Amino acid sequence: MDIEKYLKEKAEVVEAALDRLLPSAKDYPQSLYGAMRHSIFAGGKRLRPILVMAACEAVGGDVEDAMNTASAFECVHTYSLIHDDLPAIDDDDLRRGKPTCHKAFGEASAILAGDALLTIAFEMIADTPHVDPKRLLRVSAELAKGSGHAGMIGGQVVDIESEGSEISFPVLEHIHIHKTGALIVAALKSGAIIGGADTVTTEKLTRYGEALGLAFQVADDILNVEGSSAELGKATGSDEERGKATYPSIVGLKESKEMAEALGAKALEALDALPSDMPSDMNDKIEPLRALVKFVIERNR
Repeated sequence: MDIEKYLKEKAEVVEAALDRLLPSAKDYPQSLYGAMRHSIFAGGKRLRPILVMAACEAVGGDVEDAMNTASAFECVHTYSLIHDDLPAIDDDDLRRGKPTCHKAFGEASAILAGDALLTIAFEMIADTPHVDPKRLLRVSAELAKGSGHAGMIGGQVVDIESEGSEISFPVLEHIHIHKTGALIVAALKSGAIIGGADTVTTEKLTRYGEALGLAFQVADDILNVEGSSAELGKATGSDEERGKATYPSIVGLKESKEMAEALGAKALEALDALPSDMPSDMNDKIEPLRALVKFVIERNR
């Protein structure tokens, strides 16, 4: 399939939903809503919300039921980027080729805009129409776990504490399983839950997400070494300058590329293991998840 076309079309759907669900930049206080929208609409592939949608469709669900949750995941992801870019953490001037939120609106507004995006995410899930509230409760728990102390934030803390230090490969994996992978896994599980997937199918999609999340981070580390600023959306080589541990710095560039390929194969194996009694048309609906594996590991080539 044409994965670039698929991503573009789905991203447009996500952006329309976000524009509808977020307060207008004309509303008061304009500084807050302007900062939120500045970061949300700065670009990006919308991978996490697209994974929510793709998982929901893959298990036979109605993608419209997943739109609030998909938007919520993008809000949480964007909040994390706003806070990552702050001087106290990564001190980045650019994000997706545009001034970071704190550069455009000031540090205080950036912190509060991030906080507002985090909290509105759970409001979006709670306000989802036509979906069993029990499913929405499970989705809220998945998003909280994937983004909180046991997921993204926990991984970020270890990442910050490891800067400038030599760390072992297991610690590096711990960082990225939590910092990057946890939210990707939560997105897939949430889409499956909304789509009504059974326990076995949800578990297979979880295995897929675990492999895809690590593959994404390995590819991101490679891109930071070999990619251009235009591809990365910020300065390349920034990881090395900060003394961040990355897959290329610990196992080597060639080995990192091999690792990304192996993780991609593992993700595809998880999809192949989905229950054989799924309806025949489900194979077509799983195809975007297959194509996303290749897209993730080859995006730096």
